[in-house]
Amino acid sequence: MEVAPETAPDSPPGPVLIVGLGNPGPAYEATRHNLGFMVADALASLLGARSWSPFPAFAMARAEEQGRIIHIVKPLLFMNLSGTAVREALAMTGTATERTLIVVDDFQIPLAALRIRPAGSDGGHRGLGSVIASLGTEVIPRLRCGIGGENLPPPAMRRDFVLGKFAKEESAAAREMVLRAAEAARTFAVSGIQRAMTSYNTP
Repeated sequence: MEVAPETAPDSPPGPVLIVGLGNPGPAYEATRHNLGFMVADALASLLGARSWSPFPAFAMARAEEQGRIIHIVKPLLFMNLSGTAVREALAMTGTATERTLIVVDDFQIPLAALRIRPAGSDGGHRGLGSVIASLGTEVIPRLRCGIGGENLPPPAMRRDFVLGKFAKEESAAAREMVLRAAEAARTFAVSGIQRAMTSYNTP
């Protein structure tokens, strides 16, 4: 169910940066590990941002919502180099880290679950780890999108799992999660992280 964004005290002024992590190239399209890209595309559509501007390290779309300038970024470097793209996008847009949201897949939480947090470790996610290392802080908001479940493969097979596409029976839940994640990112941009967590975090 969509929650209408409202301005709130924890939503300070200034531009907002929403970064969806993924791997570039057609070989990785629609894979679980590219959920961040899917959410970025859904958010751009939701906000009416119709074009992506290419830069050396990332592609960026720009939108405005309730007086907020929102930059949506998809890194063009591979996942473990995501931090370089985020650092450059922050410098270009003049966005504060607390107004930046990193969107990632997470096999440690169930399929379709969302977890928004203001800070924390990388949880084993190499893209998020690269961002933390590049920025020199774990205090950066993140939206984790669940791809796990009861049939999660053993650790030795996790790489193939995250680089694979959703199974047919998972597709509907995955699509719904992408749309909810885009709404959550919009709420973060307009109303701040506290309202986003209250409205969208899965119990």
